[in-house]
Amino acid sequence: MTQRSLAQLRSGEAAGARVWRMPHRDGEPQLTQFPEELLALADTLEVLDLSGHALSSLPPSLSRFTRLTALFASYNQFDHLPEVLGEMPALSQVGFRNNHIRHVSGNALPARLRWLTLTDNQLGELPTEIGQRPLLEKVGLAGNRLQTLPDSLADAARLGLFRVSANQLTNLPGWLTELPELAWLGWGGNPADRQLERPAPHAPDIAWQALELGELLGQGASGLIHRAVWRQPDGQTRDVAVKLFKGTMTSDGLPDEEMAASLAASGHPTLMAAIGRLKDHPDGTLGLVMPLLPEGWRVLAGPPSLASCSRDVYDPTLRLPLHVAVRIAADVGLAGAHLHGLGLVHGDFYAHNTLWDGASGRALLSDLGAACFVPPGMPAHKLQRVEVRAWGLLLGEVLACVEGAIPAELSALQAACVQPAVQQRPLLADAVAALRPWSAD
Repeated sequence: MTQRSLAQLRSGEAAGARVWRMPHRDGEPQLTQFPEELLALADTLEVLDLSGHALSSLPPSLSRFTRLTALFASYNQFDHLPEVLGEMPALSQVGFRNNHIRHVSGNALPARLRWLTLTDNQLGELPTEIGQRPLLEKVGLAGNRLQTLPDSLADAARLGLFRVSANQLTNLPGWLTELPELAWLGWGGNPADRQLERPAPHAPDIAWQALELGELLGQGASGLIHRAVWRQPDGQTRDVAVKLFKGTMTSDGLPDEEMAASLAASGHPTLMAAIGRLKDHPDGTLGLVMPLLPEGWRVLAGPPSLASCSRDVYDPTLRLPLHVAVRIAADVGLAGAHLHGLGLVHGDFYAHNTLWDGASGRALLSDLGAACFVPPGMPAHKLQRVEVRAWGLLLGEVLACVEGAIPAELSALQAACVQPAVQQRPLLADAVAALRPWSAD
């Protein structure tokens, strides 16, 4: 509805708007220049989405948007990050996924930068200034050409989520495992990762012809999930879920990496891993066959919002008995410890990737899209203790949903898992074992 939106701007109908989304839709003309009509909203606009057009530049007048906090311009034609962004006093979230960006100047990084997404571009290096943005919390750089990371990022004390999958990194710098707030790290599909000897898959190939696809159950950044019936080799049928990957690159990394992790980790009772790998899809689509959840199971929380940035959003009415909160944390913690034992790190250990039964606290850790194998030369325990922070945050979140006092020992355990001294955190298996006294009424 691009033309209608421009008409609304011209007529004054949109005066005072705080959010303006102008993504491209089929059958409508793409923008090739920044619409000057938007300047009428310069004093009020806080979120602007220009994704899916043919823009390659932004005008100096964009700096007049003094209240703009979030700008999205993904799926356009930019070959560099516009330097005018660095002049915008309130801008904290910048999303330029899937452009042709080869260069980012330090001058293009806003002073209040908190969330930067440059996934699926052509970046060969990052400016030193990226580590000099004190609010930096979330960075998505999967699918670029980075061979090194600037050492200035060692000073990014608030960095919590960092995606550098599918680049050209030959190693991970040691300072990554010392960042005090880093909890969600994804690096699969780099040269060092591809040199690893992977564990043999624990799940078979499943032919497309043996599946009867049903309704769409949901979709995420990486793929579509359908209900299906699997006709097994012994003639019996089984209700399953089939995940069909959308493409070759996701916000977390490569489908091949997710498939390798899911197949290697198959069989754990609290991990939503693959039953098998799809083969012989008529269009060559990659896919996994997964267990089908029982009726009534649901996600524990929603994904991060623009405001929360790297933290999940819970239903404010959610209330949990203490033993239920502990059971949720213990179940997904066991799944994480299983991955750690295989030389894997989940990379996206979140409540929005936690499925639970809505009653007793039985839970599953899902979505291995960011899962990575520990690279050569990096002690596994260092990366595992980074992920312990993610589990510790989740433990704190479910305990915050408990009515009544929290035992001091549980509060101390949670604090130990999120402490800034990364290598003093417990390993995940030990932390989960410490929950046992509170795992039942």
